[in-house]
Parts: sequence; structure tokens; C-alpha cells
Amino acid sequence: MEVLRDTWRGRWNEALGLWSRWTRLSEPRFCLTTQEAVMEGLTRSFAMIRLVDHAVVLDLEAIVRCRLDDFPVEVMGHEVGHHILCPGDLTDHARMLARMRRGLPGQEAQAPLVGNLYGDLLINDRLQRIATLRMAQIYQRLGSGSTDPLWLFYMRIYEVLWNLPRRTLALGDTTEEMELDAWLGARLIRSYAADWLRGSGRFAMLVLPYLEHDGGEATRRILQDWLDTEGGQDGIPDGLTEIEDDEIDGAIHPRLDPELSGVPAEKPASGPPAQGGGGGGQTRSPFEYGQLLKALGVKLDDQDIAVRYYRERSTSYLVPFPTRRAPESTEPMPEGVQAWDIGSPLEDIDWLESLVVSPRPVPGVTTRQRVYGTVAGAEPAREPVDLDLYIDCSGSMPDPRRQESFLALAGTIMARSALRVGAAVQATLWSGPGQFWSTRGFVRDETDILRIVTGYLDGGTAFPLHVLRDTYGKPRKRKVHIMVVSDDGVDTMLQKDEKGRNGLDIATAALLAAGGGGSMVLQLGGGDHPRLRPLQPLFDIYPVREWNELLAFARAFSRKTYGGP
Repeated sequence: MEVLRDTWRGRWNEALGLWSRWTRLSEPRFCLTTQEAVMEGLTRSFAMIRLVDHAVVLDLEAIVRCRLDDFPVEVMGHEVGHHILCPGDLTDHARMLARMRRGLPGQEAQAPLVGNLYGDLLINDRLQRIATLRMAQIYQRLGSGSTDPLWLFYMRIYEVLWNLPRRTLALGDTTEEMELDAWLGARLIRSYAADWLRGSGRFAMLVLPYLEHDGGEATRRILQDWLDTEGGQDGIPDGLTEIEDDEIDGAIHPRLDPELSGVPAEKPASGPPAQGGGGGGQTRSPFEYGQLLKALGVKLDDQDIAVRYYRERSTSYLVPFPTRRAPESTEPMPEGVQAWDIGSPLEDIDWLESLVVSPRPVPGVTTRQRVYGTVAGAEPAREPVDLDLYIDCSGSMPDPRRQESFLALAGTIMARSALRVGAAVQATLWSGPGQFWSTRGFVRDETDILRIVTGYLDGGTAFPLHVLRDTYGKPRKRKVHIMVVSDDGVDTMLQKDEKGRNGLDIATAALLAAGGGGSMVLQLGGGDHPRLRPLQPLFDIYPVREWNELLAFARAFSRKTYGGP
């Protein structure tokens, strides 16, 4: 294996030069054994390029097993092609899969396989025709006499692209329809070579009928060593919650594409634009977003996916969180040390004091941070107001993990805005009696907070009076703003707690102790709501008719109450 490694290493620069003399990539990770390759993340093929760090990984043991040890430039040049041409990076890979999922109704789970086939067609066609490499011979060695429709169709496209005699690669009989589709597929590859992202949805529609036999499993088995982009990628690109303009419109069969068929597209009939088209501004549902991440090979549970979804969706809505003017600024004065909480910034750790406690630091247990007192300064200071957030999650509310929840989105906006200026957040998700999730007090760990905000309980309706009561049983150093997001079920706040104490008294005492005011944003129908009258003197109540109005509320709240932009 060492000799093979040295031989392939000597051909690396030649493989780079196939695409451009300016191509720069680090030397491949030459793994002498399959076990080494697995440690590098290579599990489904003999070669791959990691789209996160653009590192080429080669399993030399598998390459010998597949009898490809005499194709160094072809194999390495192909992997460089994934970096230069398709998909290029993880973001474009995700964008391609999103388009292909649109073009594979009922077969969306096969988007990674179809994407791998599509990318290989684009790369191998260039290497065979322009670089005059032996890509056809590789498929002759990897292939078989399979008569699987997808395999025959795929190989027939290569024969058309490279002007090879029939049965050079596709060894079975092809139907007249398959023959027409293969010529159309070859034309698609050539026509969209410079704009492959636009062509991806069209290719998926072309392949769809050939997946009906077994979902592509036979072809997957044949090409199991060549599926170099189908595996998991250690990274999640941003921007996947948005649906791009051409994503839906691009999921058309190539026969309907005037650029391929030569038939001009029919002009749309005059009239108002259709609703729900592929125009800008559309977003995916959390479920669709999660399915796209899983197509990328990302291994996250539904709750973690929801956290990432609402974090990304909230970014464009973030507002400055309220601050109150303090009498004067203060300057720090060292006073001692205290335990460092795992949600605090890493730079706060005093490593010297931590090592005194234990030579083997345990984060959050033996780690320490220095405590500073304050002395009066000369300039005015702005003090952040902490946020105590209560989100209704009764059965009438949508599940944020399945469909977009404006309650979860508004809660995410307010919580992240608070964290940005140094405030702490306590988040409580509540439903029926005894059904609630809450952070461990006021924290600054964004993920912990968002896991609560984006959770789902699906029960009855009973405001968690005990959380409100216990939170303000002791005085706090900083002011807190109490915010409740609910509907008319918030009147359960007026009931008695488990100790028999009146809810209105609990709310009054909590607001007095918090000192930062209180707000309720409630989905209410028209007319008067007499059951809520006792709460009106205590809270600023913001009625909304539709939950999407919560987004406007989040910004208006900052502007009106605290003078934000």
C-alpha cells in the first residue's frame, strides 16, 4: 500500500491541473486501510471530498479491491471536479438537493442518489471529452450486466454523451422511451453544464420514472463504491429555510423546457398572478427543512432541527432589546472568584484558579471565573433588562417541529434579541396542569432557551402560576420584563395555585418584584373579553387576530417601549 500511496501522490498535481493550473487543494488523505478511511469520515465509497473542509479522502484498500489502482488521475481528478464544478460546496449541494426533492414527488428520499448521479455525469463528461481520461473504462470495471431500468438509463446517457456503440456500458435492452430519455438527458448535461443548479430539478424529473422499480436500490448497489457525495457531511449551511425563486419553477420535465426541446413555451394567460407560486419570500416548513438536512446526511433529532430552523428564521427580525438608563456607569474591581457556569463565555474562565481547584478541569464543576465589583464611573450606562418569557403550547397551538409556528418564531426573536445585549432569559413553555418545560432560571445559553421555546406539549390550558410565584420569591439584582404569549386561555392565570393562593395576587406581586413591566400578546377575536379585565391594569395587552402579526409586534414592542429602531 505504501508503494501505491507514493505512486498516487506523485500524480496529484496532474489531477489538479485537469481543471485549472490555479486549482489549490491540500494533498489527499491517503488511507492505507478502510478502517483509517472510516476514521476520516469515508464510509460509502473508495474516495470522497469533504465539502466542509474540501479535503479529498482516498481508501487505497478499497481502490485495490475495486481494481482501480491504475486509475489515479481519473479518480483524483473526479474528486477535484466535485470541488470545482459540482456541487462545489455544502451550500450549493443543499440547494441542488432542495431542487431535486421538488422534482421527485413520492421519491424525495432518493434525492441524494440522484444528485450523485447528476454530479458524476457533469464531471465525467468533461474528464472523458476534454481531458481525454478513461472514465468509460472505470464504469466497465464497476458495472455489471444488470438490467435495472435506472442503471440501463444512466449508462445509456454516458454512451450518448461519449458517442460509444450500444452495449458498451448499458448491456441490456433499452425501450424506445428510454432511448429518447437518454438522448434528452445527454442534451440536458451539455446544455446546463455551466448552470448545473438550474438543470438539477429537470434531471430529477427525467429520472423519476426509473426510480419506480425499486427506488434505485439496484443502481445503488452497483455504484456503492462510487457514491462519493451521498454520505453525511459534517456541517449545516445557512440559508436553507428560504425557498429560492427558481426552485419550484425548475422542477419541470426536460421535454417541457424550451431550451432543450426547442419548442417555445406558451405565454401565460392574462390575469392575476397565481397564488402560492415560486415567487420570492417563501419559506420552508420546519418539516421540509428537516427532511432537507437529513438528505444532506445531518444526524439531528427533530427538536435540534427546530432550534436551527427558528434561529435562522429569526435572524432577519432581530431587534435591539430594551435597556434602561442607570444613574452612572461603573468600572470593574476584582473581588474574588466563583464557579463558572457552562452557559457563560469561555473567555470568562480563570484557568489559574480552576487548576488550583483540580488539575483536571471539569467544565461547570471545577472551573472558576473571577468576580468583579464595581466603582462609580463618570459616564451614563445602559443596563439590560432580563426577559421572563411564557409561551402557550396548548392543543390549539401548532407543533413548531412540523409547521411554522409564529409563537415559536416571535419567542425566538425576543429571546435572541435579549441575549445580544447581555440580558438573561427564562423561558417557560406551558400547557395543561402540571405540563410545562422551563429553563433552569435565567440563563444565557441560547440553545437551552430555544429548545424550550420551540418545544411542543399539546395538552390543556393552565398558566404555570407556580413558576411565576417561585421566580420572584426572592429579590433580583436586575429588572425583568415579563412577557406572556397566548390566546384567551391566559385567563387561567386568574385561577388559584396549588397552595390556594389567588393568581391575580401572584401576578401583581411578580410584576412588582420584577420591576421591568409586563406584556401580553394575545390572539383574540373581535369584541370585549370580560374575563381578561382584571389583567388589564397589570399588563400591557397587545391583541392580535392572526399569529403572523407577532412578528410586527416584536419590532413595535422594542420601538414603543424602549426607543429601539
